[in-house]
Amino acid sequence: MVIGTFLLAGFIKGLIGLGLPIVTLACLGSTLGVREALTVFLIPGIATNIYQALAGPALTPLLRRLWSFLAAAAVGIWIGVGVAAGAKSETLVTLLGITLCTYVAVTLLRAQLPPPGQRELWMSLLMGGLGGVMFRLTGIMIVPGILYLQTLDMSRHVFVQALGITFATITVTLGISLTGRNLMTQDLALMSLFALVPTALGLALGQRYRHHISESRFKCIFLVALFVIGLDMLRRTLL
Repeated sequence: MVIGTFLLAGFIKGLIGLGLPIVTLACLGSTLGVREALTVFLIPGIATNIYQALAGPALTPLLRRLWSFLAAAAVGIWIGVGVAAGAKSETLVTLLGITLCTYVAVTLLRAQLPPPGQRELWMSLLMGGLGGVMFRLTGIMIVPGILYLQTLDMSRHVFVQALGITFATITVTLGISLTGRNLMTQDLALMSLFALVPTALGLALGQRYRHHISESRFKCIFLVALFVIGLDMLRRTLL
């Protein structure tokens, strides 16, 4: 199951540039558990996101602009670790299902937060902190963290690099916080390291076949599948 999940997740990230934590949590969250699946995601997530963060034209300017957002996200993750450690698995699965459905709806409707303007500093702190908490609880920072980054008027390539910097920061922070709270067990660490192999293979395949399929059509199929998975999680935990 882990091999198949990370092969698929790596393929999707190689094809459309994102989706690794979403696919991992969607496929493994209701079987291994959200906490365990998020822990297994760490090593492949850190490796692929550091690559994405460094492969871009604006590393230093982005770090200067996003430092408050990234710092708040790191604090949010530490807060979220404490909350997640005491939460029931069913509660986390329900929250993940709601977040998946919200992400799909927002993406399909192309909804976007208003530009922050002169409020960018405190908006970065607020959205970064909330995004960090949500990432620790569900493995997804898109609501509201990434939705906020979309309002900062970046070019496509700079925005992709900003995503890489953000994801690299939060996955490294998550790894440190899990180790400090003894949530990263030896078995999960070995499974995460092993998952790096199918992730790399899937990533290479996705990049190879990126131009052989319509990106818009694939994104639509991907989003519909996530919505169905999210609804199924809600059905199993709420009914």
